[in-house]
Amino acid sequence: MIEKGKLVSDLTDLSSVSGAELTAEQIRGILNQIDLDITNLLRDGKLSALKYAVAGNAGANADRGSNLLALLQARSSYEKLLREQEQRETPGWIVSQAEG
Repeated sequence: MIEKGKLVSDLTDLSSVSGAELTAEQIRGILNQIDLDITNLLRDGKLSALKYAVAGNAGANADRGSNLLALLQARSSYEKLLREQEQRETPGWIVSQAEG
């Protein structure tokens, strides 16, 4: 339990973090969410040449084009991860026995 008024500090390393590897189905779900985010960004001409600023902390700004680029890069990374995951799950060879 966190005491009132106390801040939780950021992690300095990953030694106390654990988790299971993502399954192919979970990765497909992430890809679907990214696709939905891209579709929403593209709707209604939101990616026209005009720069749409999105205010952030400390006055930082991001335009929708930059957000699209980040989503496309994330999608590429997850597609690669999915291919690797599917390769691990697919047997390298299949042995069968002929009936005679």
